This record gives sequence, C-alpha cells and structure tokens, in this order.
Amino acid sequence: MAEKEKIELRKRLTARRAALSAEEIAEASSRVVQLVRTLFEWKNANEALIYWPIKGEVDLRPLVAELWQRGCRVLLPRCRPDTPGEMDLACAACEDELVPGPFSLMEPDAVKCPPVQECRPEIALIPGIGFDRKGNRLGFGGGYYDRLLATEQMRDTLVVGVAYEFQLIDDIPTQPWDKPVDVVCTEEELWRP
Repeated sequence: MAEKEKIELRKRLTARRAALSAEEIAEASSRVVQLVRTLFEWKNANEALIYWPIKGEVDLRPLVAELWQRGCRVLLPRCRPDTPGEMDLACAACEDELVPGPFSLMEPDAVKCPPVQECRPEIALIPGIGFDRKGNRLGFGGGYYDRLLATEQMRDTLVVGVAYEFQLIDDIPTQPWDKPVDVVCTEEELWRP
C-alpha cells in the first residue's frame, strides 16, 4: 500500500510543481535562498553538498555561486553510469565544469572532476518531490539520496531538504531504508522535525 501512495503523491506534487510559472519559481527560490543563509552550518561551511535544479525545482544556483566566491569546496552529485540508484560526489569549481548527465541533470564533468574519495560536508541541500513534518523525503524512487545519506561521510552533515511550501505535507509513507532530513526549508519556513 505504501508504494501505491507514494506513486500518487509523486504524481500530484510533480504536477503542481510543473504548473508553477517562472516568476513563482524565482520568487519562492529567492526566499528559500534567504532562509538557507540564516543557518549556522551554511554560514560556516567549508564544504557543502548542493544540487543544480531541474524541472521546476527550487533554484539554488545563487547559493552555488556564493559558495564558489567564498572558496568553499562545492560537492555536486553525479549518477554512476552503470549503477542505477548510486551516485558519486564530485567537486566543481565553476559552472564551466558542469555537463548534462542522465535525467537532464547538470553534473560535474567526469573528465575534469573525479569522484571525491573523502569529504565531510557541514551542510547538504537536497531536493525532493515532497517532505513531511517528520523529515521524511519523497524522491523519484531510485534511492540515490537514501544511499548517499546512509554513508559514513554524511554522518555529521546537516541535511536540509529544499522544497516549495506545498511540498511540505503531513505524512509520507516510508520504508526502513528511507533517510530523513534534519531540516526542511521552504519559501515560508525552516522546519526542524
């Protein structure tokens, strides 16, 4: 039953996100960016995991640029070509080092940006289709972020789920392997479960 509920939630929340105008995305994204900047872990980060937006996701590119300006180590995910559900982290120093990857994701160029062997990001900003008030995350169902968040290198990282307010719902069905986030940031609030 839980998987059927997740499929319906994905459809409903993805359709609502797809209906957002460019102006609504820009306005909400700007407010999310301002809230992220209030986090202690953001202000003091030497290393951060962040994503490049696709398909109407909250646009955090101003934060990526800010990290580069501050001289922080910017970690971006890169899907492993022959291993579905798994991704590596790679350090990109500028936008020119990003190339289109699977699922239309911009990711670090495998030639210029080898996988990072060791990292301990102070903060991770991750997308989702939905989050609930217990910190549970609904992704696309591939388990990419669940596997990443379960690694030792992410043990002490403040994991921030980034979404629009309508994506913060009361309850998401979970499985034992699902990894919750520590904070959910929308354009309206920083929610700590």
